[in-house]
Amino acid sequence: MSTYTPKPSTVDRQWHVIDAGEQILGRVATVAARLLQGKHKPQYAPFLDTGDFVIITNAKQVKLTGAKEEKKLYRHHSGYPGGLREERAKTLRQRIPTRMVEAAIRGMLPKTKLGKQMYRKLKVYAGSDHPHAAQQPRELEVS
Repeated sequence: MSTYTPKPSTVDRQWHVIDAGEQILGRVATVAARLLQGKHKPQYAPFLDTGDFVIITNAKQVKLTGAKEEKKLYRHHSGYPGGLREERAKTLRQRIPTRMVEAAIRGMLPKTKLGKQMYRKLKVYAGSDHPHAAQQPRELEVS
């Protein structure tokens, strides 16, 4: 008996919509990362991108627990000396509301070329509208 290896051409990709409004950021991110990696499918393979497309709406209304709204820092570096920039979650939410959700999900994906490929299947929107109605996405509940 030989081992079954899925082929990239045989992967059936579906579209899922997650409403992040009034949901906890970490719970939304774990569900999305699992779908993007394809771990919910029986033909999952860690060396192939078998995941689905994920649309996240209402990213502006996602909740942070505890004092994270005031204390959590998002950092990035320009690459130049003294180029470290820090921003609190509260100001980042006002400036770019989708960035918090994207950063949480990106941190849960593999740090390889395959992880970048998975991340490209993520679509995050601040409001409840999205332009992907033609793909007939399925609604998902986050518990």
